[in-house]
Amino acid sequence: MIKLKIITLGRLKEKYLKEAESEYLKRLSAYSKCELIELEPVKLPDNPSANEIEKALAAEAELISKKIPENSFIAALCIEGKQYSSEELSELMFSKINGGAGSLVFIIGSSYGLHSSIKAIANLKLSFSKMTFPHQLFRIMLLEQVYRGFKIEEGSKYHK
Repeated sequence: MIKLKIITLGRLKEKYLKEAESEYLKRLSAYSKCELIELEPVKLPDNPSANEIEKALAAEAELISKKIPENSFIAALCIEGKQYSSEELSELMFSKINGGAGSLVFIIGSSYGLHSSIKAIANLKLSFSKMTFPHQLFRIMLLEQVYRGFKIEEGSKYHK
């Protein structure tokens, strides 16, 4: 079974988002062993300095690095990343799975993004849009797109 890992900073708070997450994790369980890892973001003051943000991102990067299995294809979600259509993302996922990646790892950073060290080890910098989305909602969007990728691969009518 395909190993899928989503590493994210922060936890879902809203009930409706938790329900959506549960639904997509249930759907994904038919295709993959999906593990969702929620890490605690570093707390910052209301108006942090650039240095405080850099230190927080570095500390978060250490936490993230410990959760990435060896032989993984790593996709860092970041606004400066490459944008893909749903079909292209599905094709990419399955080319990596069929190419021998032990697992697919998607990383969602905190509200200040990801440290450069995480972006440097990522095999892919992935962006869904130039727009900014709430982190909690984005997690659901990622789960849906990964699920859609599996449905595209199997030729299902889910993807129109």
